[in-house]
Amino acid sequence: MLALKIVVIGGGAAGFFGAIACAESNLQAQVTLLEASRQPLAKVRISGGGRCNVTHACFEPQTLVQNYPRGGKALRGAFSRFQAQDTVAWFANHGVQLKTEADGRMFPITDSSETIVNCLMNTAAAEGIEIWTGVVVVGVKRLSNEFEVSLKSGEIIRCDRLLLATGSSHIGYKIAKELGHHIEAPVPSLFTFNIPEAKLRALAGISVNPVRLRLCVEDQPPLEQTGPLLITHWGLSGPAVLKLSAWGARLLHEHHYQATLLVNWFPELTQDEVRQKILAVKSEWGKKAIALHRGVDLPHRLWQYMINRVGITTDDRWAELPNKTLNLLVQELTQGKYSINGKGVFKEEFVTCGGVNLQEINFKTMESKLVPGLYFAGEVIDIDGVTGGFNFQSAWTTAYLAGNAMSAE
Repeated sequence: MLALKIVVIGGGAAGFFGAIACAESNLQAQVTLLEASRQPLAKVRISGGGRCNVTHACFEPQTLVQNYPRGGKALRGAFSRFQAQDTVAWFANHGVQLKTEADGRMFPITDSSETIVNCLMNTAAAEGIEIWTGVVVVGVKRLSNEFEVSLKSGEIIRCDRLLLATGSSHIGYKIAKELGHHIEAPVPSLFTFNIPEAKLRALAGISVNPVRLRLCVEDQPPLEQTGPLLITHWGLSGPAVLKLSAWGARLLHEHHYQATLLVNWFPELTQDEVRQKILAVKSEWGKKAIALHRGVDLPHRLWQYMINRVGITTDDRWAELPNKTLNLLVQELTQGKYSINGKGVFKEEFVTCGGVNLQEINFKTMESKLVPGLYFAGEVIDIDGVTGGFNFQSAWTTAYLAGNAMSAE
């Protein structure tokens, strides 16, 4: 019997992991990986600030899926076959130990993404996978019992099975579409919020943890997230904003990134408890300047910005604070209103939502339901996770399942 010929298009995390899984489970399979750029695994190299956030220490599939704004339901079964714990074990078996940080993110103990890159490159080489770089795929045809992959150079490669692991690139969507698949329009996910308020931007570098954010877009139910918030030179960032941007990705795109953000700087207190704190400081420090005696746990410069927003000057004393202004201050601290006007970027991540329709893929094998022998892995599928290692985990999982299924004789 002739050896299975497998072609993987895409030299990122999903492409390499799928190719390796395939080669490891079928030693006779001839696996060729095609990558358009000269340097494969580019995104792995720069992820997590060059440390590579491999996965997240969340080892219950039911809990893990809650971190995926799109694709969580489809991944439920997939994670029961290969989840974060399996990723940790796989890398350990291939000589890479991972460590868990306080927030659950997992990195190689070397704190270097090169450790992950080298592991994948060396394992692929050891398994006899042919890696072609600088190779641009221009089209794919499905023949009666094989695929014909056309390269820009004019060369044609034939294979029995094909894995599309092209990330959010145009060519992957084009190939999938030409083979009959529906593509959910790709839009950005994981981004920061532009807030056109100079006085807020002047506070760049200040962070508060936790805050509760509520994203309000006209005529839509609000979305909420709680977590750390970072003020930046263009507005707001930090894990709470990034998670909110992921859950609101489509909604914000449809509304041209115009929305209202409500910020509760004290999510662990009720509004009345915040009011009592303010009243207590007013009673105790009546003769003192409001700007200098805040009575609530906020960075000093942020407090001065807050009181300025409700019309309190640096000379105003607590004793002179009218009830109306006090109420406005409580409102500002618990429901501060900010206008989002556009999105920034989150330079450590390049994540989109959108891709191949989930209904058209068998999530037990990652094989197309429309085209026998065609498989998908990673971000080419309409799956995306919040920040924290979840996007890599869906790449490892879908690639592992695809690789194993493709290798079966």
